[in-house]
Amino acid sequence: MLLAEGLVKRYGPSRALDGFDLAVEPGEIVGLIGHNGAGKTTFVEVVTGLVRPDAGRVRIGSLDALRAARAARRLVGVAPQELALYGTVSARENLRLFAGLAGLRGRRRDAEIVRVLDELHLTGVADRPVGVLSGGQRRRVQAATALVGSPPLLLLDEPTAGADPETRSALLAAVRARAEAGAAVVYTTHYLPELVDLDATLALARAGRIIARGSRQELTRHLPGELRVTFTDPAEPALRLPTTDPGADLAALLASGRTPASVDIRRPSLDDLYHAMESAALGKDAEPREAAA
Repeated sequence: MLLAEGLVKRYGPSRALDGFDLAVEPGEIVGLIGHNGAGKTTFVEVVTGLVRPDAGRVRIGSLDALRAARAARRLVGVAPQELALYGTVSARENLRLFAGLAGLRGRRRDAEIVRVLDELHLTGVADRPVGVLSGGQRRRVQAATALVGSPPLLLLDEPTAGADPETRSALLAAVRARAEAGAAVVYTTHYLPELVDLDATLALARAGRIIARGSRQELTRHLPGELRVTFTDPAEPALRLPTTDPGADLAALLASGRTPASVDIRRPSLDDLYHAMESAALGKDAEPREAAA
């Protein structure tokens, strides 16, 4: 559904994108992760047509998104990192505007708005001005503007930043439902547990390019976890042992004659993956490059 190849975007001497490649299939949720300045937001801006790249190409469905920007834009729902809503009008009126931009009219538009408001638990505040809503409610309204019309591609840039638990739960449920219905989703976040909840595949960005891509299981397979052991002898200190084979290491421990009181195996996490890939990338870079968000 989305194919970005060789994207480059320069701002003076800095490269916000420096050969950025990403493909997303229908029904797939891709967690796009990376530090501030990795190029995530610039990538979203290029795909949506807000920024034109200096090199590279973007295809959305069968369309060249750089040459047929208006037609491609109809296929994309966007929730930007910074809220972009009209505060003096209601959530319903905001959605009416975005539904119209998506090509919906009349009863079909009104029915779609009702459905999205219900999906994101906004029905009770739908006719209040957005400016008086809580931060979490405004986050949900922003996400609703991306979901209205069921676009086949969703770009969600930090959609739960500063969100309360109710907002986070509603948004994650909505994202899962849209992917199950066939939408391709790019989901940027610094809150890695959300990507576990979404069962997302991963794309790790650094300095304007993707440095790792795959499922969580594929990318963490060779990372060490940790074996945590306490012993029956209170004088013996607890053990925390990095391990890629906890079964073998535990067997060796038992063979040594030491008697565990408790054993806990911590599998490698997304945080471990993130730090490992960052360290590997830093080790490979002969010359540090600047990048902008």
